[in-house]
Amino acid sequence: MKRKILVVDIGGTHVKLLISLRDEREFPSGQRMGPEQFLARLKENVRGWKFDVVSIGFPAPVRKGGIVVNPKHLGKGWVGYNFSRALGIPVRLINDAAMQALGSYRGGGRMLFLGLGTGLGSALVWNTTLMPLELGDLPYPNGKIIENYLGIPGLELLGQKKWKREVTYAVAQLKKSFIADYVVLGGGLVHRFTRLPKGIERGRNENAFLGGMRLWEIKRNSRELKWRLL
Repeated sequence: MKRKILVVDIGGTHVKLLISLRDEREFPSGQRMGPEQFLARLKENVRGWKFDVVSIGFPAPVRKGGIVVNPKHLGKGWVGYNFSRALGIPVRLINDAAMQALGSYRGGGRMLFLGLGTGLGSALVWNTTLMPLELGDLPYPNGKIIENYLGIPGLELLGQKKWKREVTYAVAQLKKSFIADYVVLGGGLVHRFTRLPKGIERGRNENAFLGGMRLWEIKRNSRELKWRLL
């Protein structure tokens, strides 16, 4: 019997819940939301939905299915948090940008995913291999890091016109650095662009759902992997 998957996309301002491409709910997150607050709000918002397993995209580094660093834009207490135990069903956990990237990949060589939101999410995909990245901490002028300029703080600092130029320049440089065949630009701020340069594609909201579905195509402890997560 086909499993029913709940996809949870945790961001710095909102948590999105998807049970299908047509059924989406959300609730606010923010710097006061720790794991217990998240769990309580999640249970409130999934009432009436039936699901067997959960895919979670989380805005912090994830290694071997566990959170290794507390996120910058949420509360504390996430490191080592056991989602499967808390929910009582199987859970697969991945970095949120990596989940978006997994759902955005359409083949065609090497794809760099960049998510413009509270920070800067990033991941690289080629063939059947997914590599989460942490490009948001790259040094930038004046003692800043790159996500200070490409994310929401950069938009507020620079204004929309200069911010767009900054994003376009930085994305072109990152595309060149990773020898990417194309870039998918996602996240909540991508709608600010009416047009994107050649080689840069617009991410779609449904890609997070597709990534969460594909996450269950990864067969643990198997040599026949549909997707390989580094």
